[in-house]
Amino acid sequence: MADESSRSTPTVVTATEVVQLDGLDAWTFVLGFLQAEFRCTSFSDGSDLVAAIARAADGSDHHPDVDLRFPGIVMVRVQTHTVGGVTNLDVDLARAISDLAAEAGASVSDRAVQQMEIAIDTMDHERIWPFWAAALDYRYEERFEALVDPRGQGPTIWFQQLTEPRPVRNRIHFDITVPPSEADARVEAAVAAGGTLVSAERARAFWILADADGNEVCVCTWQDRD
Repeated sequence: MADESSRSTPTVVTATEVVQLDGLDAWTFVLGFLQAEFRCTSFSDGSDLVAAIARAADGSDHHPDVDLRFPGIVMVRVQTHTVGGVTNLDVDLARAISDLAAEAGASVSDRAVQQMEIAIDTMDHERIWPFWAAALDYRYEERFEALVDPRGQGPTIWFQQLTEPRPVRNRIHFDITVPPSEADARVEAAVAAGGTLVSAERARAFWILADADGNEVCVCTWQDRD
């Protein structure tokens, strides 16, 4: 996104507030972003929609991440980077993008919007994050205590602080954040595929699942995160 430092301070919008706002039916709050997927009738139509989004973003001086995929799927996510979350600027831009998609005849994709993170259990993340940053060519974000791909391609890696070592349990697990409406079906599908529900104590923030070897994944939503 463009540098927003010269603007007045944006107003943060929480996930709970997002779902109560009009004009955001196509958008899902995922890991501090608003995300949407639009399906165009062709790849070239998708390209035209991307160009229209770019013009609107330049006009508002607030820029989303946009990805065009075959056969014409336009994936968009917006965030105000100066605050590391969703603000009124993102809400306004998301509504404008939805209007552009409707004018282009694009439909909201039925593919579930999701983001994956990788968590590493550790007694001392300061001791190990430089290794992972160097090996993956990632950047350490101090405010999140996490590693991010500066190219915007790979999943975020965060470090789970332990109070005591876990020599038997696996130390790396995946977090997959999905819309709340998708969570139950995702958990049920994983169990039906041979997995085990390890814990639902923190649902709907997350469910802990494991494969037959005990390797874990958390299915997460934005709900009940406090």
